[in-house]
Amino acid sequence: MSTSGNQSLSLIEKVLLLKSLSIFSETPETILAELAPLMQEVEVEQGTLVFREGEPGDCMYIIFSGEIEIHKGKTALAILQTKEVFGELSLLDAETRSATATAKTDCFLFKMDQKPFYKLIESRPEVAMGFIKILSKRLRQLNDKTAQKAG
Repeated sequence: MSTSGNQSLSLIEKVLLLKSLSIFSETPETILAELAPLMQEVEVEQGTLVFREGEPGDCMYIIFSGEIEIHKGKTALAILQTKEVFGELSLLDAETRSATATAKTDCFLFKMDQKPFYKLIESRPEVAMGFIKILSKRLRQLNDKTAQKAG
């Protein structure tokens, strides 16, 4: 995993990427312009472990290109693609990673660390609200899946 030295996306392109994500869809562009510079570009080769279950987590990732497999052991939980996020729970708490993330293909990711994100949500509650909405949606989907399995 290497961090790219050159900025290949402009601030405007990063803002548009953030705006296209469900967690930031209702966040004003002016706030996203404050968030965009916090994003670090990371290139990952196929087969690379981005993070491992049980490791401490302090960042989230946005997929710009490629596919990431989220799994527990050999059990795949999800295959994530362009404009999806993963590891977002680590922006909100200091718990260990709940699953492993591995690059299924070569990937170009954006990494966002917890500390600067916390500073931003202190002054911009809209960002936190976007996270709450997406996490609530995922929890509802998980509840539905659990109910279907039980039924």
